[in-house]
Amino acid sequence: MRDVVVVGVGMHPFGKFLDKSLKELARTAIWNALKDAGMGPKDIQVAYIGNSLAGLITGQEGVRGQTVMRDSGFSGIPVINVENACASATTAFRGAWLEVASGNADVALAVGMEKMFLNDTSKSLQALIADSEVELAKMGIQFTAYYAISPEYNLKKYMKDYNVTQEHFAKVTVKNSQNGSLNPYAQHRKPLTVQDVVNSRMIAYPLTLYMCSSMGDGAAAAIVCTPEVARRFSSKPQVHVAACALRSGMFRRPDDTETPSSVSLVSRQAYEKAGIGPEDVDVAEVHDAMAPAELLIYEELGFCKKGEAKRLIDEGVTSLHGAKPVNPSGGLAAKGHPVGATGLAQISEIVWQLRGEAGPRQVANPKVGLTENVGGVVDGESAAFTTTILKR
Repeated sequence: MRDVVVVGVGMHPFGKFLDKSLKELARTAIWNALKDAGMGPKDIQVAYIGNSLAGLITGQEGVRGQTVMRDSGFSGIPVINVENACASATTAFRGAWLEVASGNADVALAVGMEKMFLNDTSKSLQALIADSEVELAKMGIQFTAYYAISPEYNLKKYMKDYNVTQEHFAKVTVKNSQNGSLNPYAQHRKPLTVQDVVNSRMIAYPLTLYMCSSMGDGAAAAIVCTPEVARRFSSKPQVHVAACALRSGMFRRPDDTETPSSVSLVSRQAYEKAGIGPEDVDVAEVHDAMAPAELLIYEELGFCKKGEAKRLIDEGVTSLHGAKPVNPSGGLAAKGHPVGATGLAQISEIVWQLRGEAGPRQVANPKVGLTENVGGVVDGESAAFTTTILKR
């Protein structure tokens, strides 16, 4: 397979934009990516468009990508619609990467987009619930409740076994809120304290309001190509796609404590493909849809041993200026979580970090960056798991 680089990335800020359509959100991200790459629409040979909920929220089905691409000035190229819950954008990126890596195209575009804010919040919440098995949706179980009670996380047992407290989870939110305050694309830009987080409204113990990511509107895009093509358009440092791994969840018995988690398995696959280990990762963006998940992800990605995640957050290892910064963008809690856009927002952040373009949230001289993005719920665990590794 051919070497592939990310030549351009772009975003529309995440937030609440009642006056903007899905087309407008995507158009901004696409054209920001084109500008970053030094390219125009005629340079793009194929596009993968990630979106999860537009069919339920806006009624637009079947040709979501084609409608957005036409509105953004594209015509005639292959457009592939990708729907894979919260991992839709990363799955779209994987498709664009494979087009170039396989030699089927020299330049490919990946877009992730979501429009969640309407005048009817209940409609948006009902659509979000549908990213789980329909039986769960009919029971009214939302993702906050899933994180609190799911056997995939088993938070109360984890807290008891490793002496982890609500304050540890709150520290994750505090770290990410501070990072998000430095990110012009973030939905929430107010730094929080541990007391702010712990004292915010209880959602489902141990989760309080500020530990939970919020829905949002937004879009992100990335352009990938061969290194030779990139040099024709851009003089920016090249960011290589070292790995982009995707797995679905798997069946396991409720009493199975030996089989590695799906996050662990997909990250191992990515590490092997990239020829690195977790110790080589300099900066990471992970799927902290709820704050406790970030601590568990530290362990599942191999950043520390089981039960040691609280030490990383206590000692500031994963802070912006720590030894292994995690979620310099602010993560899902601060940046917001427009479902179909999140994965490419993570990739955009890592590209900016590896290029040294992240401004006040820039980490020190990163050479390897990782994104971890999951989505949906099936049979008691997430449905889609991705890990992407980028190298400078």
